[in-house]
Amino acid sequence: MTRLSVVVPVYNEEENLPLLYAALQEHLSTLGIPWEVVLVDDGSVDNSLAVLESLARQDPAHVRVIELRRNFGQTAAIAAGIDHAQGEVIVLMDADLQNDPADIPALLEKLEENYDVVSGWRKNRQ
Repeated sequence: MTRLSVVVPVYNEEENLPLLYAALQEHLSTLGIPWEVVLVDDGSVDNSLAVLESLARQDPAHVRVIELRRNFGQTAAIAAGIDHAQGEVIVLMDADLQNDPADIPALLEKLEENYDVVSGWRKNRQ
């Protein structure tokens, strides 16, 4: 059973996606738990979908791609990702690298302290 699903809505992020996935893989692979990344293409008009499909081919055990037929917006893309997520725990992240995958272990630690919901925010936001 998948323990962790990271859901990422994607809209026109072709340049960020390889960097995002590399960072996710680096940090998630050290957790010692089953994980997946659910990448939801929200009707991107750039090459995001092609990049997502390439990532899924490279790592089919961990990457799932959901394609929305048009741009429905971030909330709908997140909802679609949650609907397809198989993990007991779901982490939501933006595709534009605003969220640091290195923070995921700290979020999971708080869940181990019997919190039902854990949220993070960026310090020193500009």
